[in-house]
Amino acid sequence: MSGATNGVSDVETLQHEVKYRTRLQDICNKIYAALNLDDIIINLKDEIRSLFEAERITIYYVDGVKREIVSRFKSGDEIDEIRLPINNASIAGYCVFKKSLLNIRDVHDSKELAAIDPNITFDASWDRKTGFITREMLVVPILYKTYLLGAVQLMNRKNSEVFSSKDEENLQEIAKIIGIALYNQKRIARSKKGKFDHLLENHIMTQKELTEAERLAREAVEPVEHILISHFKIPKGDVGEAMAKYYHTSFVEFNKTMPIPGELLEGLKVPFMKNNFWVPLRSEENRVIVLVDDPHDAQKMGQINVLFPRRKVEAFVAFREDIIDYINLFTQDEKEQSSIDEIISQLADEEEEIEEAESGLSEESSAVVQLVNKIIIDAYSRGVSDIHIEPYPGKQNTQVRFRTDGACSIYQTIPYQYRAAIVSRLKIMCDLDIAERRKPQDGKIKFRKYGGLDVELRVATVPTQGGMEDVVLRILAAGEPIPLEKMKFSKRNYDRFSEMIRLPYGIIFVCGPTGSGKTTTLHSALAKINDEERKIWTAEDPVEITQRGLRQVQVTPKIGFDFAAAMRAFLRADPDVIMVGEMRDRETTQIGIEASLTGHLVFSTLHTNSAAESITRLLDMGMDPFNFADAVIGILAQRLVRTLCSECKESYHPSQDEYDELVREYGGQDAFDKLLGIEYTDDLILNRPKGCEMCSNTGYRGRMGLHELLEGTDEMRKLIQTSARMEELRKQAEADGMTSLKQDGIAKIFEGYCDLIQVRRVCIK
Repeated sequence: MSGATNGVSDVETLQHEVKYRTRLQDICNKIYAALNLDDIIINLKDEIRSLFEAERITIYYVDGVKREIVSRFKSGDEIDEIRLPINNASIAGYCVFKKSLLNIRDVHDSKELAAIDPNITFDASWDRKTGFITREMLVVPILYKTYLLGAVQLMNRKNSEVFSSKDEENLQEIAKIIGIALYNQKRIARSKKGKFDHLLENHIMTQKELTEAERLAREAVEPVEHILISHFKIPKGDVGEAMAKYYHTSFVEFNKTMPIPGELLEGLKVPFMKNNFWVPLRSEENRVIVLVDDPHDAQKMGQINVLFPRRKVEAFVAFREDIIDYINLFTQDEKEQSSIDEIISQLADEEEEIEEAESGLSEESSAVVQLVNKIIIDAYSRGVSDIHIEPYPGKQNTQVRFRTDGACSIYQTIPYQYRAAIVSRLKIMCDLDIAERRKPQDGKIKFRKYGGLDVELRVATVPTQGGMEDVVLRILAAGEPIPLEKMKFSKRNYDRFSEMIRLPYGIIFVCGPTGSGKTTTLHSALAKINDEERKIWTAEDPVEITQRGLRQVQVTPKIGFDFAAAMRAFLRADPDVIMVGEMRDRETTQIGIEASLTGHLVFSTLHTNSAAESITRLLDMGMDPFNFADAVIGILAQRLVRTLCSECKESYHPSQDEYDELVREYGGQDAFDKLLGIEYTDDLILNRPKGCEMCSNTGYRGRMGLHELLEGTDEMRKLIQTSARMEELRKQAEADGMTSLKQDGIAKIFEGYCDLIQVRRVCIK
């Protein structure tokens, strides 16, 4: 009886096995034969789950861009998407990372997980989010040869049984078939390129989402890429990369600092460019680079080619809205003044013959006036500090460059015929001699009476090779002083400098090259001590920053009213504090030292490279060492360094070599340990530039000060009295607590404000 029973049991087992194998083979055949793997797996995922008597299934695909696995198909709809990093921190992530099968009896058993890898954990928050309690788990990687494509995950065997070794073998077989089918599908897809294949291949979006985006684009009569960015929140850079791969060209995003290609815009009509979504970007030797929304549009490219005869046209791709932004940037300012192409066309109309253009074109021409005004208005709106007009001899075009945050970039090029008229126009605006082209001239423009903006510009003309004249315009930064607390001083420098500026008498110097923020720092110091009890006189050239309570004087050297004359006048006007814009000669410096010794607090600037060098420079000018030693309170050397963009700067863990390089640059391990004391650990974080729209994709936005503060201590005074060498002065300053400019910069690197590249650009030692 028992034998018969066993016989029936064996038959049933055999039948069950045959049925199981048949179902398994059917699933594998359907996957292998599928033209669209996504569609077939949507239909088969529940069949696979049922075959293994599992409660839930998840199929992950690899997101190569983010190095994650993302759930492509899964049971349950409590969560839209699961993303896990490819590492040993999670069960599925470990499986893919190690390319090995995992069969877990109880995911909540930390000992079982630790036996596999000490770092593996099960994130119980998934169970709390879904209400599904996970117990058993079987995960198999999806591979094709050496290619890692994803993973299949089963959860909770019915009747609380563990997944068997046979389950492991059969799930591996299914994963292998999925891997072959997935690889073949990608290979076929690569041979039939679609515009957004890059997004599909890297699992940035699904085919279903792309189909929906195409439908929405048709209904809204908008480009698909606009829908992908606005509706599906696909990053702009990913969509652009997909377009670049499809068109086999470069993708260009809008950058408000892009140079204006003045010579390429001549004769082009703005409506024509806007209606056809294209714009010239720049010229490179005999090539013209243009931006278009569709480089495969043969008719459009044919029309563009006709506009640039005898030159090769190369098309880059861009979004339509970016092309429109470029057209507006290149042709108009915020106040809708005449476009560049209209101005250039007007200039061309006014010249009789191209060879006689320079002599026949008037600097009073309305087109020249508009062009100069546009350059100044655009510079002001972009936060530019200096405008450089750079003509070249012969038939080379004139280049206009803007300096922003200490770095120059090309703003536009202007046809060579108009260089003389533009230079003459600028000379007229600042009342200079337009006939004098052999020697440098200086002047000022009060732009309000020419272009509406209430801004002043300091102008310098310099004769250059070929009978040309360069013009440099400094936009004077009018406005309120920056509070001293926001000047990014180190704690030691802030405390000492604050003490110095409150002393009753003595002299304080701020030194550094042109454009290093010396005057800004002095005005911040004056704002700190500006109250009703103090009478403060300032002599400046020009007066850039105004403060209520200060009596500010503009020096005029042409009439003999220079810094020395201003200081002599101040001493007769009952001052408490005197600020002199610059001590550039012996007389001014001598008066300043005498004033500081007779009970006045004196501030001034020097064009020197370091605090210690300032002392030797002043002694070389003939200052009495004893008087100077008694007078000096402190010398602050300053530089401005470009700071990382706060919107996009990227945090990272530096390598040991990078850390060691910072230590070397600081002055060695002993100095680093003594003054900073930052150890290299796994938690050490620095920042580096990345680039975004806010910083015009440079990674840098704004500047901050680097400082070294030399104190007039008793020991320092003794060295000054003996006219000690600069090296001795520097060593004494360091002994008194001074940190160098580069050391201050490296400290600010560790604080996350800047990087070593920018610190090196402004600090030699």
